[in-house]
Amino acid sequence: MILSSGTKRPKIHSSAYVAPSAIVAGDVTIGAESAVLHGAVITSEGAPVTIGAHSVIMENAVVKASGGSALQFACAIGDRCIVGPLAYVVGATVADGCFIASGARVFNGATLEDGSAVAHGALIRANERVTAGSGAQARHLGDIFNLEAGDDVPARAAEAYAKFLRKTHAQDSALEEHRNVKPAPPLGSARGKLRSGEEPPPTQATQVDKVVDVMMLELEEMEQRRQAAIRRQKGH
Repeated sequence: MILSSGTKRPKIHSSAYVAPSAIVAGDVTIGAESAVLHGAVITSEGAPVTIGAHSVIMENAVVKASGGSALQFACAIGDRCIVGPLAYVVGATVADGCFIASGARVFNGATLEDGSAVAHGALIRANERVTAGSGAQARHLGDIFNLEAGDDVPARAAEAYAKFLRKTHAQDSALEEHRNVKPAPPLGSARGKLRSGEEPPPTQATQVDKVVDVMMLELEEMEQRRQAAIRRQKGH
């Protein structure tokens, strides 16, 4: 769902993918070939949010800015980043090629340097700085995405994953037949009666056709029994 907030409207690159159940609200910019998955929330609350190119915001992650009349904390996610499921990033600066694992929390004024990683469930406090390094998180991503080792593994993983997600979800479509449909009222009821010259609704028309078919079968069977009785009488 794409929402405006006052005069602020999201700016989403035409090549980016945003899932129908994600929420993008207010002064938000999403760069080229990025992917925002189901349940994610990206919202501007007093300051802008910027997400770079080839980045992935995974399921149920929250990326938001915060601010008031005195202080503002814009939120920036760089190019080729991954923000994992259920992660919470508010008012932070995340440089290029970073990886934020599932359930991590990153707060106002925090800074993640290029190529840095935040572990599963980790807490990055306000104004804290995370330095780069190709540690266990980078090796783990390399194993998942079958990438060669290197300091830029998180960035290459993000770009590959964003490309895969855009291609996969380009085939999504809503299934209309799963919507609830109220049954037609039974024939002969007050609501089921038709006024003169009125066409029955499709579901009710189908019921009428079935009744007519059954009646015709019964008539055919009665006629066959009558003809058989006549033949027996003539045989005597």
